[in-house]
Amino acid sequence: MKKAAEHGEPENHTLHMSTPKSVLELAKKSGARMVDIKFVDTFGTWQHFSCPIRELTEEVFEEGYGFDGSSIRGWKSIEASDMLAMPDPNTAFIDPFCAVPTLSLTCTIAETGTKEAYTRDPRGLAQRAEKYLSSTGIADTAVFGPEAEFFIFDNVQFDSRSNGTFYTVDSDEAIWNTGRDEMPNLGNKIRHKEGYFPVAPADTQQDIRTEMCLTMEELGVRIERQHHEVATAGQAEIDYRFDTLVKAADAMMVYKYVVKNVAKRHGKTACFMPKPLFGDNGSGMHTHQSLWKKDKPLFAGKEYAGLSQMAIYYAGGLVRDLQSDHQ
Repeated sequence: MKKAAEHGEPENHTLHMSTPKSVLELAKKSGARMVDIKFVDTFGTWQHFSCPIRELTEEVFEEGYGFDGSSIRGWKSIEASDMLAMPDPNTAFIDPFCAVPTLSLTCTIAETGTKEAYTRDPRGLAQRAEKYLSSTGIADTAVFGPEAEFFIFDNVQFDSRSNGTFYTVDSDEAIWNTGRDEMPNLGNKIRHKEGYFPVAPADTQQDIRTEMCLTMEELGVRIERQHHEVATAGQAEIDYRFDTLVKAADAMMVYKYVVKNVAKRHGKTACFMPKPLFGDNGSGMHTHQSLWKKDKPLFAGKEYAGLSQMAIYYAGGLVRDLQSDHQ
């Protein structure tokens, strides 16, 4: 990753270091009345349940919160459904979208009784991957910088019935609305593939993207930039600071949560689907990656494009895995 190679060892900007005691102090200071327990399912969706704040104790960070895992897709059968959500104090924040002051905690999932990490928990898998990398001696740190794109739509409709099926999305700034009767229609619609980077009034979503950025910053995610993306109909991108695997992944879950809920607050829908529009750019999430050892970037070298031999092998491994997935 070029940014990491140029600027040295990545700092922990996304999530502060906390202890169970400091989390309890945050809850008390903020007047929190509920604690929201969040975790990631196998498909990458945040799931949650909530408890009164009295259920938040220092001991629960070691004991975990019990829950029924049988209704989480692909996890547990009903006769073995008991699971534990183990809160990470470093993920604590006051949820900006709850009417009642609510403390949010992201959890890793463990087996009841043994407290062994659950094998299908993506967060636990990422933690084990980081430990494995360190154990190999190849590197001690892997750094990731995701750049997610999404659309902000003003209207989303879809249906599938016995007599027909359809979907339609709409945006006030979309090129197909040049002839819509808007009383008055002022034009300023973004044509296909011309959304990178026109200023207002063509770009209608500067303020909502800024609100998303500032909300994320309040929750500990360090934002680097935001802008309109290539497509018409409100395509957007917000980039945050790269970090180690688990921290960058935790930040991505906060990212999607904030983007979707700020959009909802404004009566809009944020859509992370890869191709919601025909004939225009889709949304992706290319991810900068690099390996480090003793504060030195292992991907910087004197081979092709300034890469090390390790970086070239690493890229080859990614290509091989991608080809395997499509066979």
